[in-house]
Amino acid sequence: MSITILGIESSCDDTSAAVVRDGVLLSNVMAGQEVHRRYGGVVPELASRAHQQHIVPVVDMALREAGVEVPDLDAVAFTRGPGLLGSLLVGSSFAKALALARDIPIIGVNHLMGHVHALFLKGPEHGPSLPFLCLLVSGGHTQLMRVTNPLAMETLGKTIDDAAGEAFDKCAKMMGLPYPGGPVIDRLAQEGDPHRFSFAMPRVEDLDFSFSGLKTSFLYFLRDELKKDPDFIGKNRHDLAASLQRTIVEILMQKLTRAVEQTGITEVGIAGGVSANSALKEAVRRTGKQKGWKVYIPEPRFTTDNAAMITMTAYFKYLRKQFDDQQITPRARMML
Repeated sequence: MSITILGIESSCDDTSAAVVRDGVLLSNVMAGQEVHRRYGGVVPELASRAHQQHIVPVVDMALREAGVEVPDLDAVAFTRGPGLLGSLLVGSSFAKALALARDIPIIGVNHLMGHVHALFLKGPEHGPSLPFLCLLVSGGHTQLMRVTNPLAMETLGKTIDDAAGEAFDKCAKMMGLPYPGGPVIDRLAQEGDPHRFSFAMPRVEDLDFSFSGLKTSFLYFLRDELKKDPDFIGKNRHDLAASLQRTIVEILMQKLTRAVEQTGITEVGIAGGVSANSALKEAVRRTGKQKGWKVYIPEPRFTTDNAAMITMTAYFKYLRKQFDDQQITPRARMML
């Protein structure tokens, strides 16, 4: 008998719904929120209000595109956390109400686990073999994980301050670039010299990460140069972006390479919003070819927050009968 699951993602500023049947993605619909661009970041209250407006039409479209009706559903999944509490409440309340009305299981999903399962969205048989390493890099999280089964993940290293995506966004803001800054930095870097400028490289033990020092060094560098030439950023925008991107990618690759050497695991995936960065993808593929890794990278549309990855996690949980009850509540902070 087939298993059909509707999943809802509402952890930040994108409302998304997806349908997965027997581990195969049937639909994935997203509604963004342009309102935040004018503020240079996500405004929580505006985000939760927009989720309330979007969730019904987004779910309806996801079901229509999948060719599925509500009575066909075997479970409803939602992002439990981490994320903005008001936004999470919208998705969880809708999912709980639908599950209660249909008397079907409800499944709360850890958003970080969802990012890892984006590696399986071409179908479970096309994902990495177990065990594998996953470098999760996003605006709020940077961590290295050893995955021994789809629902068992051990954190080998994590950021002790800023995340990689946060470093991209904050440094982009220092350059006067729009939010989100990561994709803009990536685009500008295509025409810049990545070795024109040098910035601080952190010295952190083991497999942990740090990006705070890089951010501070970038700020002081810009401050000093702008004193000499007020138009320094305008004249050197492409080289600044390329040099910054090279530094962040080098930090990530140093730790990933060390993790492979320490564990002996050569099945390697990257996930999260920063996994869409062109320089990081190229570095992982190049290093993998040199060192004999088997590399897995999600499609760009599955690197940002999306319901497809949440629903795939729910599928793995459904197979193990890991259901929740109506008392489950969202959590702004969650770890793997």
